[in-house]
Amino acid sequence: MARNIQSLERAAAMLRLLAGGERRLGLSDIASSLGLAKGTAHGILRTLQQEGFVEQDDASGRYQLGAELLRLGTTYLDVHELRARALVWTDDLARSSGESVYLGVLHQQGVLIVHHVFRPDDSRQVLEIGAMQPLHSTALGKVLSAYDPVAHSEAIEADRKAFTDRTVCELDDFEHLLDMTRARGYAADVEETWEGVASLAAPIHDRRRMPVGAVGITGAMERLYRDGELRPELIAAVRDCARAVSRDLGAGRF
Repeated sequence: MARNIQSLERAAAMLRLLAGGERRLGLSDIASSLGLAKGTAHGILRTLQQEGFVEQDDASGRYQLGAELLRLGTTYLDVHELRARALVWTDDLARSSGESVYLGVLHQQGVLIVHHVFRPDDSRQVLEIGAMQPLHSTALGKVLSAYDPVAHSEAIEADRKAFTDRTVCELDDFEHLLDMTRARGYAADVEETWEGVASLAAPIHDRRRMPVGAVGITGAMERLYRDGELRPELIAAVRDCARAVSRDLGAGRF
């Protein structure tokens, strides 16, 4: 059996200690409560502080949980709720469109797939929950970049790699695509990430009307396109799904 890493165990115990009370704790309190030498406790606290997991009050010198830890906890809860609210609607979208459905959120300069509904046929498919997609070339990524200022900054600062001859990499052209996305209410990826594959996606908003994710479908070009255009009924189905999930999250009508 692999041995636990002692420094991580101590850091976890320290965070639990700080989370368990209503007051800030001093170095001596933390060290004595955990049975640590002051020097050891101070080293762990300093590392946690540098990472934003712990904050120190300038006046008293006491410690409390940091904003980064709270942000991570809130993100987990938001994603959990988002996926739970989207389950029925994404199943319906897969049935009505006949295509694979993906639910994505911003994570580490990309799109994290948090839910995936298989295309409703007998073809062999691989579950892609936990996979990452690029922001600049996928429909999910473009939606997040168009509506979420943080995602927009990440996409602008990133190295926009060309995956195919159709990938839009130049900044002005990419910004134009984001303008179109906001104007239309959806984004498309036409062989920009994978040859022969198209996708389209729409934004999901929460009760504060903040963008919290995107939902979309992905499939072969010949199925998503008709007469050189994305099939309008698929666009409508994706947008309806996004609005339904947003309403369930308390966003009201869009």
